[in-house]
Amino acid sequence: MRAAVPEAVGDDRPASAPVPAAVNGHRPGHDRGGPPVWPGAPTPLGARFRVGPDGVAGTNFALWAGGAEAVEVCLFDADGTERRCPLTELTHEIWHGFVPGVRAGQRYGFRVHGRWDPWTGARWNHAKLLLDPYARAVDGDFTLPGEVYGHVRDWPQQSVADTVRDDRDSAPFVPKGVVVHDEAPDDEWVDDRRPKTPWADTVIYELHVRGFTKLHPGIPEELRGTYAGLGHPAAVEHLQRLGVTAVELLPVHQFAHEDHLLRRGLRNYWGYNSIGYFAPHAGYAASGTAGQQVGEFKAMVRALHAAGIEVILDVVYNHTAEAGELGPTLSLRGIDNRGYYRLQNDARRYADYTGCGNTLHVVQPNVLRLITDSLRYWVTEMGVDGFRFDLAAALARSMHDVDMLSPFLAVIAQDPVLRRVKLIAEPWDVGSGGYQVGAFPPLWTEWNDHYRDAVRDFWRGALPDVRDLGYRLSGSSDLYAWGGRRPYASVNFVTAHDGFTLRDLVSYHQKQNAANGEGNRDGTNDNRSWNCGAEGETEDAGVNALRRRQLRNLVTTLLLSTGVPMLVAGDEMGRTQGGNNNAYCQDNEVGWVDWSLLEDPGWRELFRLTSRLLALRHAHPVLRRRAFFSGRPQAADGLRDLAWFTPRGEEMTQQDWYAPASTVGLYLSGRDIPGRDARGAKITDDSFLAVLHAADTPVDFTLPGPPWARTYELVVDTSRESQEDGPGTVHRAGGAITVPARSVLLLKAGAAKNP
Repeated sequence: MRAAVPEAVGDDRPASAPVPAAVNGHRPGHDRGGPPVWPGAPTPLGARFRVGPDGVAGTNFALWAGGAEAVEVCLFDADGTERRCPLTELTHEIWHGFVPGVRAGQRYGFRVHGRWDPWTGARWNHAKLLLDPYARAVDGDFTLPGEVYGHVRDWPQQSVADTVRDDRDSAPFVPKGVVVHDEAPDDEWVDDRRPKTPWADTVIYELHVRGFTKLHPGIPEELRGTYAGLGHPAAVEHLQRLGVTAVELLPVHQFAHEDHLLRRGLRNYWGYNSIGYFAPHAGYAASGTAGQQVGEFKAMVRALHAAGIEVILDVVYNHTAEAGELGPTLSLRGIDNRGYYRLQNDARRYADYTGCGNTLHVVQPNVLRLITDSLRYWVTEMGVDGFRFDLAAALARSMHDVDMLSPFLAVIAQDPVLRRVKLIAEPWDVGSGGYQVGAFPPLWTEWNDHYRDAVRDFWRGALPDVRDLGYRLSGSSDLYAWGGRRPYASVNFVTAHDGFTLRDLVSYHQKQNAANGEGNRDGTNDNRSWNCGAEGETEDAGVNALRRRQLRNLVTTLLLSTGVPMLVAGDEMGRTQGGNNNAYCQDNEVGWVDWSLLEDPGWRELFRLTSRLLALRHAHPVLRRRAFFSGRPQAADGLRDLAWFTPRGEEMTQQDWYAPASTVGLYLSGRDIPGRDARGAKITDDSFLAVLHAADTPVDFTLPGPPWARTYELVVDTSRESQEDGPGTVHRAGGAITVPARSVLLLKAGAAKNP
């Protein structure tokens, strides 16, 4: 029981904080009368349909709610009628009970009773219907009215508004969990074959389920914007033609729309506002939201697997949609605020390492259990192949600091299911010491923003020297060559969902985010972009030709670099967001992929080049190395696995690395690649010379002679919009070739031939 606290000088709590009268007659204990509840079992957590004692079918409900005084499971009929069933059994802080007759499709939620004392972090409020954290499916959506909040938002003293409990019933305004009969039939996955693509062979394609399919002309209209649409043959065919091996889906966990967006007539489009870690977001389901979304998601995964494409989920376990102390009470806050969230010393406030108002308390065992149970569920029952962890540094914090021996990382490392799937960290958060690129342990790969920045700067002419570029093109050994990590620890990207599209990167110098309704203040100002001489769309043929060349340069650089390349949906065909570099709330043509771009010959050629480069990467292991380059001679002739050349055809010296340069030659030897094939044989391949030239005038480049090569065959020339002509030309080693302004030439080294 909380002791009375005197009004101290400087204390900002009100002298009197009365509780508003109940609305609609909802008071503790009102409107019960649900079916009988048997003791049930404390595991598994959530709602699980099963056959109980004496062969009676029903659903077992179990909820961890540390510190709560009572828990009711609330069952909702189709007309909204609510029946409350008290869970009277308590085992290790888990409230549980078996309700006979409750079957799949039943909508439900929880009401949790307890103390209201925000000053100590206690925010129980039984007037708020709470979503089950373990709900397998969700029906309905969060709506704008204040009834979804656990406190009185319009309290006159705004400084303490969140301390005044709101007793209005939130049930009409929040979604409900849905009981799912998830005992999968034995043959559900019998025909599924996980691609299990090795990391070194992986090419990631980041896409939004709704945005990728919403305008696709080959997908039936009723399936556009849905899981079924992404699993449709027309969508899968594009991915296969392109040549990617994995799709990374922007968040598909059930999420909520922030009220500040709803008030502006917008919605959360990206989905980084999770509230249900087991439920596929209902808004992407074509088949229905009474549990059908689960089967639809599984069917999508099977269709992608059948095409050899893995499914990686972008997951947001660092925070939830409940935001800070002024946010709505939707689930975890009302179940056990102090158990689920990191609180400050002033327990009324939340520790915020995410910039979203709250941070999950991952060192708490039951919170860690929630996350790992969720991850295993998506692997074992939903068929996914890996995860990209949003703001992963927040998950790696122990008490305060980021700790690579934290409970979260330790549990993942030893888990027999999770340690076998693809694990990608966004290796930073917004807290002190949160930037951790290169620091995550083996098993993990990381989004490498050093790569993004170096490549952007090189092609816009802003690199002070080429040292950083050298590291990025060759696998970022300065970041990842420790602890047994490999080049594929680096996920290389030039663009991501967050920021300019590739086309906008070469079309805008300034962000154009006015449509977001935040006065163009949102989104980064550090875009490292170059508009090629005109801001935004233009009719200038010269500017447009240069922009398309720059796009070819960026794509070619990415796909020739050592590491795991990541493309963003639509970049391969010139998608634009009109300069919006933070389209998180643009669920419209700004955020959707425009498939009509493929009707334009120029953008169609960009797609063909991207596909050709991916096919080249797939065919040549020298472009998919599993070990870092040594830079040492491989034989007596002095040939090394990696060498760098100046336009003079000479190897770069230390002085060259420290000097500004707009032209770099990169030689990749395929003579003796580390590792063995599946039968234990040595791996050999062709050797290649890539010449990257970022200056606005041509340069003569002398092709290195023996031992590097006797001849060079042109494979790719980004100065050409089409690769049908030009490639195939053979040049003698030792001679000079002209490298066009702002272009990449890729040449295959070979034996002497008559050019």
